[in-house]
This record gives sequence, C-alpha cells and structure tokens, in this order.
Amino acid sequence: MILNFFKRNYVYQLVLLILLTFFSCTEEKKKESTATLEKKQVSKVESIKDYTQYVNPFIGTSNFGTTNPGPIAVRGMVNVSPFNVSGSQNLPLEKDSRWFSTPYVHENTFLTGFSHVNLSGVGCPDLGVIMAMPTSGALETNHNSYGSTYIDEISEVGYYSCLLDKYNIKVETTATTRVGVSKYSFPKGKSNILLNLGLGLTNEQGAMIKVVSSTEIEGVRTVGSFCYYKPEEAYPVYFVAQFSKPADTFGIWKKSAKNNGIEGQWMQSYNGKVQIKEGYKKEVVGDSIGGYMTYYFEEPTQVEMKIGVSYVSIENARENLEKEAVQIEFDHIRQKTKEEWNDYLSKIEVEGGKKEDKIKFYTALYHTLIHPNTLNDVNGEYPKMKTRETLKTEGTRYTVFSLWDTYRNLHQLMSLVYPKQQSDMVKSMLQIYDESGWLPKWELNATETTTMVGDPAGIIITDTYRKGIKDFDVEKAYEAMLKSADQLVDNPLRPGIKDYMEKGYLTTKTTSSGSVSTTQEYNITDFAIAQLANELNKEDDYHRFSKRSLSYRKLFDKEFNLLRPKNDDGSWLTPYNPNTGANFVKNIGFIEGNAWQYTFMVSHDVVGLKNLMGGDKNFLNQLQKVFDTKQYDMANEPDIAYPFLFNYIKGEEWRTQKTVNTLLEEYYKNAPDGLPGNDDTGTMSAWAIFSMIGIYPVTPSVPEYTFCTPKFDKITIHLDPEYYNGNTLEIVSNVSDENKYIDQVLIDGKPFDKYFVSHDDLISAKEIKYILKRDK
Repeated sequence: MILNFFKRNYVYQLVLLILLTFFSCTEEKKKESTATLEKKQVSKVESIKDYTQYVNPFIGTSNFGTTNPGPIAVRGMVNVSPFNVSGSQNLPLEKDSRWFSTPYVHENTFLTGFSHVNLSGVGCPDLGVIMAMPTSGALETNHNSYGSTYIDEISEVGYYSCLLDKYNIKVETTATTRVGVSKYSFPKGKSNILLNLGLGLTNEQGAMIKVVSSTEIEGVRTVGSFCYYKPEEAYPVYFVAQFSKPADTFGIWKKSAKNNGIEGQWMQSYNGKVQIKEGYKKEVVGDSIGGYMTYYFEEPTQVEMKIGVSYVSIENARENLEKEAVQIEFDHIRQKTKEEWNDYLSKIEVEGGKKEDKIKFYTALYHTLIHPNTLNDVNGEYPKMKTRETLKTEGTRYTVFSLWDTYRNLHQLMSLVYPKQQSDMVKSMLQIYDESGWLPKWELNATETTTMVGDPAGIIITDTYRKGIKDFDVEKAYEAMLKSADQLVDNPLRPGIKDYMEKGYLTTKTTSSGSVSTTQEYNITDFAIAQLANELNKEDDYHRFSKRSLSYRKLFDKEFNLLRPKNDDGSWLTPYNPNTGANFVKNIGFIEGNAWQYTFMVSHDVVGLKNLMGGDKNFLNQLQKVFDTKQYDMANEPDIAYPFLFNYIKGEEWRTQKTVNTLLEEYYKNAPDGLPGNDDTGTMSAWAIFSMIGIYPVTPSVPEYTFCTPKFDKITIHLDPEYYNGNTLEIVSNVSDENKYIDQVLIDGKPFDKYFVSHDDLISAKEIKYILKRDK
C-alpha cells in the first residue's frame, strides 16, 4: 500500500511537472508570437514611406504662382494661410495697389493675420477672409497698426508656424477638411486674439459678428465678385470660432464710415472712428467690424483656437467644428492631416533620381490635390447654385472648377491616379447642371463666374467616360453637352454661337477679344461631343460634331502659316501682326496669347494642321520656331501641349524629350519662384507630374498618352482596384545626366514601336521600361 502511494504520488508529480512545462512553453511561445507580431507591426509602420517630406509648400509663393504655405487637408474647405499682402509696408506687392489674387507672397515681410478660406493658384482675387491675429499689449484694431514682421517660418504638409517679432508670439496652424486650428504661444502679460472681418482679398464687403461666450465667437462674411465679375452673385461664408481658454474680457469693434454732411456733425464722437464695445454679446453688422478675446496671463500660456467654416449656415459651421475637431488636440489633428496627405501622395511612388526632382514632383502632386475642393458640410448639405438654397449630397460635392485650365491635363491625372475623386467631380458637374440648367465653366462656391472662354466641361466628361470611369449618368451628361453646343439664344457657355454655327467661326464683330481662340475652344469641345456620341452609338451626332470640330481651318492663313482673325464679311483682319497678344496684351483674335501660342492648339486635328501648313517639314519648322523665337509661354495654357507635338513627326521625337526636359529645369524649381506663373488650380503642376513620369495626355477627350523622358529610375502608380482591377503600373528607366533620349520602350518586356500608348494598354501593363541613350 505504501509502495502504491509513492507510485501514485510519483505519477501525479510527473503529470503535474509535464503540465507545468507544457503551459510554460505555450506561454513563452505566445509571448514570442506576440513579440514577433508587434515587431512586424512596428516594421510595417516603419516601412511606410513619408512622402510629405518631399513637399515644399513655399514653391509657387513667388513669381505670381499664387500658392500659399498655409495648411490644408486634402481638397479641404479651410486653408489657414498667413496674410501678408496688406499694408503699405508690403508695397509694391500689396493687394490694394494692383491686381492681386493670393493671400501670401514670399518676398513680403509684414503680416496682418491668418485667413481661413483661400484659393490656391488662381489669377483673380476672392476669399482671403475670416482673419485671425494674435497680439499682446493694448488692444489695437487697425491692421496697419497691429500687423507685425515675422521670422522662423516653417511650412510642412498640414502645418505652418512663424514667430511674430512685434509680440514674441509663436503661431502654429493646422487644418482638417472644414476646420482651421491655431495654437498661439503667448508671453506673460496682456494678450489678444482678434477676428477681423473687414480685411480680406475679396472685393465684397459686409459681415456679421457675435460673441457667444468667453470661449466662442460666430459670424458671417460676404465674399464674391471673382475677377470683378457678377457682384450680384456675392455670397456668405459662415464660421464659428472656439477657444481653449475662456477670455478675461471680450468684445467687438466697428468702424463707421466717414460722413462729411450734416449727419457727420451729429456723429462727432464716432464719425469715421472705431467703436469698441466690451462685453457686448449681440450681433453686430457692418463692413469694418471684428471681435476680440483678451487674456491676462501670469506666465507664458498657449491657447488653441478652432474655426469651423460652412457655406450653408452658422449651425453647420458649428457642427463641422464639433465633428472634426472638438476634443482633439492640435498635434493629433496635425498628425492625422499629414497621414491623410501621405496616403494620397503615396499613390505614386518615385525612386532614384535627384532629391530636388522628388521635391518638385511631390509638391506638384500636393498642389493638384487642393482644387477642386470640398463644398459640402459633414452632414452633406451645400448651397444650391445661385439661389443658395440648402441641398444635400450623398458623396462629395466639389467646387472651384477652373475648367479652361484643368481640362487640359489635371482631370486626366485625377482619372489615372484618383478615379473616385474624378467620378465625384463629374457628378458635381451634373449637380451643377441640375441646379442651374448649365454645366460649369468656372464655378466657385456655387456661383458661376463665367471667367475665360470656351465650353470645357464636356471635354472632361468625355475624357473621364472614355477612361472607363462610367459610374455617372452619361445620358444626362450628353444632354447637357448638347444644350450648350446647340442653343442659339441666351447661351452663357458659348457667346457668339450664332456666328459659329453659321460661319464656322467668331468674327471681329462677334467679340472684341478672342474671336479665333474662342472658335478653337468650341472646336475642341465639339470634338469631345463627337467622341462621346460615337461611344453612345449616336452616329448622326458623331458626324455632325466631327465636322464642326474642324471649322478652325477657315481661319488658317497661308500667308503667315498661322491662324488669323476674320471680319464679319469674311475678309482677313488687316493690318495683322501675329506677335500681338504675347505677355497678356489684349488683342481681338486671341485670349491671353497670340497666333503663335494658339495655332497649334488643335491636337485633335494635327494631321489636318500639317496638311494646311504644307506637310511635316513646314509643320516642324513652324512649331520649332515657336520655341526658337521665344513665343512659347510656359505660364499659360493654350500652348501647354506644344512640346509634345514633335512626337507626331517620325524621327523628330527627340525634340519633345529635349524640350520637355529643358522646360522642367528652367521653370520648375525647389524655390518660392519654382512655378512658371499662376498654378491655375494645379494645371501647371499637373504638367510637371506627367512630364516627370514620362507620359502626357496630349489630346483632351482622347484616352491616349504620348512619351517623353521620365525623371526617375522607377515610378510606381498604384491604380484604384475599384476602377482598374487593382493593377500596379511600374515605369522604369536608366535615366541619368547622360541618358536623356529614348532609344526604345518596352511594355511588359515587348518592344513598343510607337510614341503613343492607349489608356487601356497603359493600365493593363505591369511595366513600361524606357531604355535611354546619350545622344538623340
């Protein structure tokens, strides 16, 4: 029995020991497994490349690039920009002394605040309002007095900071889609946060402001009259500002207009003077008005200010703020915005090449993701075109459609890399058609500015559809395109259409400016309509619009081998100098250009233009002359595709490669003046992106690209699986300072003997390989 007891205990102990060993080993393995997983996760996080490091938001802030270094989310409604274009201290680059369309210029040194709604890369003034400015010491409401010089500027994706010399206040700003967030580091003593509603870029006046509490101000500012057009379509932008610390005192100010009549005698105490109402909590309406929060700090203190914006209502502005930024600290918002940007920038990965080229490339990509931008609030509400009634959208309602510019390349880039955004942009255009009866021309915050010439929306719609992005109502789109193409009376998109239909062109009598270039723009849209008609099996329309698209030929003058305006009776405009119109000199034949800068703007009919000029040789000589005589204007759109037209002449394709490379080096730099001129809501940047990738969409509405020399060893484009079957396209080359010319192109290892590749072939390919050589 004793023996059995020991045996039983021995067995028990042995089993217990085995079990303990097993569970111990299992736990160790579990720990090892967890540790391995954590290492993998850390490794995965570390392997995510930071492409935002290659973005320099100061590029384009000089040389009239009209970009600004202030933070903005991807396609954000809010952009918190330093405002340094006001005050005599900034002359000659001062907003009231000349035509000025940007809140910030790199050369200027005097800052009067931070505006919260701005435009990027445009050529006309608007917005630049809801101006915030931190100060210290006595309260001052005149921006010329409270403005300050500044140092230690830092601008990164989603972040801007500087130090205000006058006050020793550090300003830091970031943004969500609809909320601007600022962090002010105040010194000890009395400090103020000003909201000045009287200052801005817009040509409109009028505002309302109300102090809700010691931590909140709300209001509205009137904006509009873009390019000084249509003052009747001025519109409101609403805001709610919340502060992280309650103010010790607060109030509003209002400056009355100076009255020199009898009434002025009765108004002696406040006539033309500033009235400050401390503790006032009712609405104040006027032109030169503002609100303030004042603090008395016993030690250096930080205050965060968050401003939510809406184009619908104050209530929506508050909801935007609450949904996007309440109870989220500055640094977290900054990081989240940066991560969002990195996600979009990483859709194109470039490897090799020069660091400077990477900075130029990713900054350009950054600029193309600003406009078109978001119009709707978090609840989907947005203002209806013109009447401003509140409507609701399920997806994103986009705004700022600078279509005369962007139809040439920006939307083609969106279709290739960000097709979901492009689809929503087309849907937004169709919403605009539903609301106004017309497709957009140059739409801005639910107003139609009708800036520039042509009827460009249909070009973009056709191009999008032919790229395989078809999740929109194409029949409605086609109906809208036909309306603007055929309606003879009260047609806001095609002024002079009666002459165009009867003669095939506009005349010197039809319009006082741009008769030839407007004819060309109508031709390009008619060509697009013909292409969509063909896709939709509308044969009669296909033939009708194909014929209409060639009517520019009637304006071709063999004497100059260039286009030339015609008079109402069909005679040539005489006398005629084809050089007139360069450098934006106004002339009757062309908009922002001359005959040299427009004649080749018929990429839909290059073969026809060659024939008009007398064949390939004459075409080549005339095209090369544009560059040799310095008629080419990199800063404007009409001739933007010219460098790629050499690819239409066999044996002369090297000229495209040489010319594009030269233009990239000359006009695109990692510097404030690193754009050739107005970025035109991303159009100039899109040109650089395509050119550096090695492909370019030379003919709008045709799903095709032409080749040039890529700037990097490897370019990886991550195609959207929702539209392009999840394929990843790699473009590789042996590019170097010596190897600049294309010797051969291989697609998936097979020689490709053309200089044009279809969109379908491009997105179906796994690899495009450029074999480059030293000599042409």
